[in-house]
Amino acid sequence: MIKLLVGLGNPGKEYEATRHNAGFWWLEDVARELKVALSLDKAYHGLVGRTQLQGQCLWLLQPQTFMNLSGKSVSALARFFKIAPEEILVAHDELDLPPGQAKLKFGGGHAGQNGLRDIHAQLGTGDYWRLRIGIGHPGVKSEVSNWVLGKPMPEQRAAMQEAIARSVKAATLIVRGEMEKAMQQIHTEAPPRPKPPRKEPPPSAPAP
Repeated sequence: MIKLLVGLGNPGKEYEATRHNAGFWWLEDVARELKVALSLDKAYHGLVGRTQLQGQCLWLLQPQTFMNLSGKSVSALARFFKIAPEEILVAHDELDLPPGQAKLKFGGGHAGQNGLRDIHAQLGTGDYWRLRIGIGHPGVKSEVSNWVLGKPMPEQRAAMQEAIARSVKAATLIVRGEMEKAMQQIHTEAPPRPKPPRKEPPPSAPAP
């Protein structure tokens, strides 16, 4: 079972709509779905909420440390409440998935994602659950930093929100530890939106 849900991002108005904040968007939507208020708790360096779900205490955490120090926040809360790494799920942006896709996985490396890198270091392991929210890749490694800190185009943002919505609906399954069922729901990509019908020009009047 999952006892701690974490969404990664950067605090501050200038980062709110950037791709790197996809994890924040997800956690905020989960909090709304579960009717959980998030408030700043300096002891855990983040916005924190708590509720009861499936008969157990569930924590929601949005680190306010900036992305590359996310582990400071996650480890502080997890250690105080004795939450094991395998009872943690971290939602984050994923370059290797296109907008519209999300993948649930357990363990693995950090693949250069700075938030995961610090969580690995602070927990001493990579054995926790991740929800990878696709943001796409700019195609050139040197452009990655600008890409993740840039705002997605409207159609990309809409696709990301669809993936987030599917994942939010699977939150109860995730907390219960029913990961296979959650994966079936999350990994099912929404069908492409139909294009509006092409408007044909009106027929020209016949020549007199």
